Amino acid sequence: MEFENIVIERDGAVAIATLNRPKQLNALSFGLCKDLCLALEELDADDSVRAFIITGGERAFAAGADIHEMVDATPFAGTGHDRLAFRDRINHLSKPVIAAVSGFALGGGCELAMSCDIIIASESAVFGQPEVNLGTIPGSGGTQRLTRLVGKHKAMELVLTGRFMDAAEAARCGLVNKVVPVEVLLDEAMAMARTIAAKPPLAIRLAKEAILKAANAPLDEGLAFERKSFCMLFASEDRREGMQAFVDKRTPEFKGK
Repeated sequence: MEFENIVIERDGAVAIATLNRPKQLNALSFGLCKDLCLALEELDADDSVRAFIITGGERAFAAGADIHEMVDATPFAGTGHDRLAFRDRINHLSKPVIAAVSGFALGGGCELAMSCDIIIASESAVFGQPEVNLGTIPGSGGTQRLTRLVGKHKAMELVLTGRFMDAAEAARCGLVNKVVPVEVLLDEAMAMARTIAAKPPLAIRLAKEAILKAANAPLDEGLAFERKSFCMLFASEDRREGMQAFVDKRTPEFKGK
């Protein structure tokens, strides 16, 4: 798969999407957003792909939106709304998505990382929602996902001041899962992706859906969804194989059925 603004690679069951606008610090142009969505949605339909990694460069994961494209935008510009909605498309992929973040993850870049399911950050990672400095606010989940992840007061501080926070602070407040040295960032992301990819695909998919439901729905609704998904998996071959392998004291062989 070849795209102008991203590079797609495969490593077994793991697909890696690397943002590739280094001169612009991977600013999220409309073209980049479109390429990323098209590539990952196509790969999401491929049963041989079981996990994704989204990453950037060592200097920048994504330093924000491409302001050159936005400076003359009108309030209801269709392309603007497409750009804003693309993080939701990433969030709705059926396979788990790991963000491997090094350098700047600001504005839209921070929103992109938050739309992923797991965030692994290098020690050089810097997060922030500095849109207020440009006379605007986050428009693609920055006020909503950040608040759910770090709480109201921390989100207020970050969004209203526009300040950045380093990887250590991001880990303390629950924004990222893990902080590692820069030189092993992709190795750590790949190790986690391979671990997930080795699990039964149907169970992984329903577990992801249930967790997203917990993040976005009342408790009773989330519990009902979880129970329904739990019962559905008893119709799968992988569930029977996993339990029988446990009883037989052997390694299960999952087939995604």
